[in-house]
Amino acid sequence: MKNKQPNILWYCSDQQRYDTIRALGQKHIDTPMLDELCASGVAFSQAYTQSQICTPARTSFLTGRYPASHHVYRNGNAWFPSHEKLVTRLFADAGYDCGLVGKLHLTAAKYYEKRPDDGYRSFLWSHHPHPDFAHGHDYENWLRHEMKVDPVELYAPHNQFCGPGVPAKYHQTTWVSEMAIRFITEQRDKPWLLSLNPFDPHAPFDAPPEYLAKINMQDLPMPLFRPTDIERQKDFAAIDQQTKIAIDPYLRQKSQVALEKEHDLVASAAPDSYDALEIKANYYAMIMLIDDQLRRIVDVLRDTNQLENTIIVYMSDHGELLGDHGLILKGCRFFEGLVHIPMIFSWPQQWQSNLQSQALVESVDVAPTLLEAAGLEVPRYMQGKSLHSLLKGQAAQHAHKKHVISEFKDSIGGPQHSDHSHGSMVFDGQFKSVVYHGHRIGELYDLKNDPGEFNNLWDVADAQSLKLDRLKYHMDAMMATISAGPERNVAY
Repeated sequence: MKNKQPNILWYCSDQQRYDTIRALGQKHIDTPMLDELCASGVAFSQAYTQSQICTPARTSFLTGRYPASHHVYRNGNAWFPSHEKLVTRLFADAGYDCGLVGKLHLTAAKYYEKRPDDGYRSFLWSHHPHPDFAHGHDYENWLRHEMKVDPVELYAPHNQFCGPGVPAKYHQTTWVSEMAIRFITEQRDKPWLLSLNPFDPHAPFDAPPEYLAKINMQDLPMPLFRPTDIERQKDFAAIDQQTKIAIDPYLRQKSQVALEKEHDLVASAAPDSYDALEIKANYYAMIMLIDDQLRRIVDVLRDTNQLENTIIVYMSDHGELLGDHGLILKGCRFFEGLVHIPMIFSWPQQWQSNLQSQALVESVDVAPTLLEAAGLEVPRYMQGKSLHSLLKGQAAQHAHKKHVISEFKDSIGGPQHSDHSHGSMVFDGQFKSVVYHGHRIGELYDLKNDPGEFNNLWDVADAQSLKLDRLKYHMDAMMATISAGPERNVAY
C-alpha cells in the first residue's frame, strides 16, 4: 500500500562541520551518497545550529524552538521539561510509526537516558559506541548477541583520542544502518518517521582502519591558522571551552594515548598535543563510513519502492573546530567550523533538485518544514520557519531569514568549566557579532572580507560605529527568540 503522506528518513550525524561534503566543495573527501542527495534535492550552504553543544542543539531541532524559549541549555540535564513537545510526538499523534536508532541526548545520558514523551514506537538507543559497564545499550547488545564479540574486549585497545578504531563491520555507524534497514522493511499500513543518530564523527577521532587507509593524510589542508591565533586566544581563556590553550597545528605533535581513561574524558578533553592532520584524516574517514552506510539505507528504499515517497533529511547537530585557530572540539566559541552545519533535503519529484541554496537557515526550521510537507499543522509555539515553499520552488531560492542565531549558556558543565559561560551569536550573512555576557571581550567579523575569521573588529577604533550598530541588531535578534508564552485570551 502506497502512503499518501511521505515517509521521513531523518539522519543527524554528531559534530559534523559544514565543509565535509565533496559536492559542496570539499575535494579531500569522498561522499558519493551525500553528493547524490545534493543532486536529487536542495543543499543549504548557510545552515546554522542553535547551539554548539548536543543537548541544546538537539532540543532546538526536535521542538522547532530557540534555546531562550525551551531553556534546555545544558548537557547533563536531570530531566526534560514536560511542557516542551517534540515534533516526533506530533508525528506519532498524526498516525506515523516513529523510530529512533542511536542518540537522543535530551537529558543526561552517560549510562542510560530518561526518555521524554518522544513518540518513538521503536527505540534502539546507543548514546556512544564504547561499552557502558553499568547498563548495556542496544549497540552493545548487538555486538554481543548478534556479532558474537565481546564489546569490552573489542574497544579496549581503541580508547584513545586519535587513532584507528574498530573495524567497519563492528562499528556503531554500521549498526545504525542495520537497524534502520530492519525498521523501513517492516510491514505497515501507515507512513513512518525514522530518526538516525550515530555518534560519529564526534571525538574521539577513531575511524575504522580500512577507511583511514583511504585518506592520504599528507594531502590534507592544514586548519585555518595564523601565528597570531596563539596570542589572541589567550583573551578567551576564561570562557568555557574544551580547548583552553591554542596550539600551533603546524607542529603536528603525536596525540596522547589514554587507554585507561573513561570514554567521556577521552572524547571531551583536549590533549596537550596532537597531530592536526591525523585528526582530520580520522574525521574525514568517519564521514566516509557514514556516507557508505547511508547508501545501504537508500538502496533498500529504492529496492522496496519507497524512495520516491520518502523525505530524506541529512544534517548535523553542530560542528567541530578541527584545529582552526589552534582549537579543537567545542565550547562557547562561535567560529564557522563549530556553528555552521551541513543540511540537505531530498524528496524526488516533489521538491527541487540539484539546488545549492545560499539562504540563511537554522536547525529550528527543520521541524516545521517536515510538518508542512506531511500536510500537518505547524503549532503556533514553534519558532522555526518552514522551508517547504523554498524547497518546492514557490519562494525565493536564496532568501529565507535575515539572520541566524546560536547560543551557549552553561552548556558543558563539569569542574573544568567553572565560568558557566553565556555567549550568543548573530550572523546576517556578512557580519557576525559574538557577545560573551558578563565579559568585556567580544568578537565582530566581516565574513565577506574575512571568511577565515582572523580579524576581530571588536576593539578596532575605526569599527566602533559598526560595533554599536551590530550590538543593537544583536540585542533585537536575541530578544526575538524569547517566546511570549501562552496565547492571549481574546475575551480578557
